[in-house]
Amino acid sequence: MIVAERRKVIKELLIKNKSVKVSDLVDLLHVSEETIRRDLTQLGKEGIAEKNYGGAILIEEDQNHSLIPPVNKRKLQYSREKDSIGKAAAQLIKEGQIVIFDAGSTNWYVGKNLPDNSNLTIITNAMDVAEECSKDETASIYLLGGKLRRNSMSLVGPQAEIELKNYNADYVFLGTSGISLRHGFTSSDLYEAEIKRAMVSSGQKIVVVADHSKLLKAGLTSFCNFDETDIFITSELADKEILKEIEKRGVEVLVVPVSDEINEF
Repeated sequence: MIVAERRKVIKELLIKNKSVKVSDLVDLLHVSEETIRRDLTQLGKEGIAEKNYGGAILIEEDQNHSLIPPVNKRKLQYSREKDSIGKAAAQLIKEGQIVIFDAGSTNWYVGKNLPDNSNLTIITNAMDVAEECSKDETASIYLLGGKLRRNSMSLVGPQAEIELKNYNADYVFLGTSGISLRHGFTSSDLYEAEIKRAMVSSGQKIVVVADHSKLLKAGLTSFCNFDETDIFITSELADKEILKEIEKRGVEVLVVPVSDEINEF
């Protein structure tokens, strides 16, 4: 079993059981204690696990979420790149369509670039996306209910997931914390991953938007496989080999040009 697969198994066990023991993982994965301890150290660096005597525990939602920069700060990271991605994504949308947005800085740029006077119906769990889209007075905005996540200014939980069952959107736009060629698009937050999955079930066309940095890492848990995704939009800064692999898995990849000057904040 390769390193990435082994760590994925450990992540899944952490999510399921909230903790793991080194001795149990050695027996299950047929590797040395030293190897398991290295895996747990890496998961600790990713903000997923906290090592303790004899194993590790899952970093719970509030702890894990505090490691993710606030959405207003993330809007400034690669801002020109995200704006270019947002413009390309917004061009897919036609007048009068129903569109679902999840939370995230790149999705905010999609909302920012929506065409005016298009009589769109917007459903979102993101307060900042709802506010940005409300600038078009012809748009009907529906904000999903649930528990507020302050770092993303989004609403998550069973209430939002139940409400999504009432909608059948033309497009669903999703951000991602990272990409795994084995497991698809991933999130660093368990609760946000759940609402992303609910959104996938409520749309006809699923579009994932991400800046180039997301291709270099994977999040805690998968929310959307490649066979569930219609379009992936990123920039010319993204790793070309990874994009080829995503295309081989049946996803239409749109690559947008960006300014030479990229704000990395």
